[in-house]
Amino acid sequence: MIKFRVIIFFLLPLFSGLLHAQSVEPYVSSLPKGSDLSILIQSVGSNPKTLAKYKSDQFKQPASTQKVITALAAELELGRDFRFITRMQTNGTVSNRQLNGDLIIQFSGDPTFTRAQLKNMIAELRQKGIEKIVGNVILDTSIFTSHDKAQGWSWNNLTACYNAPPSAVIIDDNCFYATVTPGKVGAKASISKSSNIPVVVTGDVKTIAKNSKDLNDKYCELDVTYSGKNRYYLSGCIASSSDKTPLKFAVIDGVEYFSTIFKNELKQQQITYTGSLFERNERTNEQLSLLASNQSAPLSDLLTVMLKKSNNLYADAIFRTLGAHYYHVQGTWRNGGDAVKQILRKKAGINLENLVIADGSGLSRLNLMSADKLMEILQYIAAHNTQLRIIEMLPIAGVDGTLQNRKSFNQAPFKETIRAKTGYIQGCYNLAGFIQKSDGRYVAFVQLISGYHADRQNEPKNSAIMRFESEFYKNFIN
Repeated sequence: MIKFRVIIFFLLPLFSGLLHAQSVEPYVSSLPKGSDLSILIQSVGSNPKTLAKYKSDQFKQPASTQKVITALAAELELGRDFRFITRMQTNGTVSNRQLNGDLIIQFSGDPTFTRAQLKNMIAELRQKGIEKIVGNVILDTSIFTSHDKAQGWSWNNLTACYNAPPSAVIIDDNCFYATVTPGKVGAKASISKSSNIPVVVTGDVKTIAKNSKDLNDKYCELDVTYSGKNRYYLSGCIASSSDKTPLKFAVIDGVEYFSTIFKNELKQQQITYTGSLFERNERTNEQLSLLASNQSAPLSDLLTVMLKKSNNLYADAIFRTLGAHYYHVQGTWRNGGDAVKQILRKKAGINLENLVIADGSGLSRLNLMSADKLMEILQYIAAHNTQLRIIEMLPIAGVDGTLQNRKSFNQAPFKETIRAKTGYIQGCYNLAGFIQKSDGRYVAFVQLISGYHADRQNEPKNSAIMRFESEFYKNFIN
């Protein structure tokens, strides 16, 4: 009897915290059959109250809510004033209008670096009187090593711009546009791109009738294959239309892409070199002199774009940088994930050791996260937001970012009240963020849904999740 009383006394605080929690089960039935939902909603503070809880300990793919984890680790390790720096250096000297030695371009994995900034750096060489480089041009990519694509990325999305690999060498987002213009039905479509984009895009795309009932046409899909050195081949079919179809592709070989752009820019500014242009991925202790440099915007600006626009390239470049910065070695996907776990454990007291962190963007299908752990991260962010200011970086419902047009939240009473990171990969509809009450206080919430597949053919595939969100979250608005 004594043991029984002790157990009851121990469990009372746990049950009392859930006595007035919002029930989730009545809303689950509105989701398509097979959907697997995790929900956790808490008040924010040193003694948070659980307002709703449903399977919050289950592991699920976080998709782009992973970027909240990346943002917190980056703030804690790199600091909001951190900047990516691209440098042009030399092991030689300048005299008689020539650089006697190698020109070494040291890349930092800056995801914001542009062709205009490269042009300005080359102009600085001219201003220093350099018209000829008597030596090699060396592309130093040693900030990162190993593969530029993370484990668990879907192979069929690798040529899509949103999947651009975060290599050490990035210029103009490592993305480019190509256009497919249908011809007459049965004729070959035309393919074009800008002449200043150093890639090769060819193909054989058939134009089919817009509403063709032919099964050969129905299953003839537009496809792209990649064959090395930034060569892309389009095949399949496109429906007849007067409109051009713009396609945005990822640059797969960043070094090849940059090299061609760099050579063209040197030629335009009338600078020549006598040696070779090549990549060097090994670190050296060579003493170098600075000739020109370019700095990115501060990390706080980059994180704002990353979170509001769900920019994968920014997230993964920062992720690999965390591995390099924390361990003082070349950045990889593996040490990036280990670094995130160590940073959050040592600096925030959050233990993620049992979870899987394969990348910083959430594109990888190998990532595993629970609503419980994401809530720990949100609670830490809220408690330290005066210093971190991450809440202000999140998309605002009905206002900006990936929540601007989300149908469940873009009208009253949710508009301007919810700040949250969205997360989507096929089958997953996730959210992690805050609901702001009228008194300024926040309620933190995490939603992880997997196995989502629309079971109604006469409405948009996301209609059920939009209905679920608009009905369920009304319970937590003033």
